[in-house]
This record gives sequence, C-alpha cells and structure tokens, in this order.
Amino acid sequence: MAASIVVLAGCALVAGLAGAHAVLQRSEPRADSSHKRPPEEVRLYFSERLEPAYSTLRVLDARDGQVDERDARVDRANPTLLRATLPSLPAGGYRVRWRVISIDADATEGEFTFRIE
Repeated sequence: MAASIVVLAGCALVAGLAGAHAVLQRSEPRADSSHKRPPEEVRLYFSERLEPAYSTLRVLDARDGQVDERDARVDRANPTLLRATLPSLPAGGYRVRWRVISIDADATEGEFTFRIE
C-alpha cells in the first residue's frame, strides 16, 4: 500500500513538471499555411506567461536571413503572447523560430513554416 502511494505521488510530480513548460497553443500565421498577402506580424500564443528578457522570435527566409523587424517582444497586456513585426515580404517560404522561457524558468523552443504566394 505504501509503495502504491509513493508511485502515485511520483507520477503526480512528473505530470506537474511536464505541464510547467510554456507550450505553443496557436500561431498567426498558422503553421504550414499559405497566404496571398503577407502577414504584418507573427503572433505566438503560449500556455504560460513568458519571461520577456529570455524569449526570442525570428522569422527567416529560404537562405536563413532574418526578415522580421527585429522587434520581437512579449506583449505587455498579454504575457503569454510573443510577437514580431514583419515588413512587406515577397512571395516565398518562411520559417518562424522561437525559444521561450516561462516565468518558472522552463525553456521550450520550436519552429514552423508558412508561405506567401
């Protein structure tokens, strides 16, 4: 009986730790989407508040050149939103790369693509 309680407590602890990371909930533009007009901004919505000093977002072209306005920031009104402004982008494929640290110091990162036709 005591061993079962220890195992259950350990599982609850692991589940709690796994849920502590800031997980990307949605993005604008959406991952793997195509657009006739270029978006004006990239917005990434996460499951937890982000640490502004350690959260980054970059938009890259096909040659890995950074094409965003280099103004990535955590939104002051919504600390789960990371955003960056885009210039008027030409047709082509683009990759969004992000790395964030949630307020509890857990880091996550990822990337996705979108296309302008």
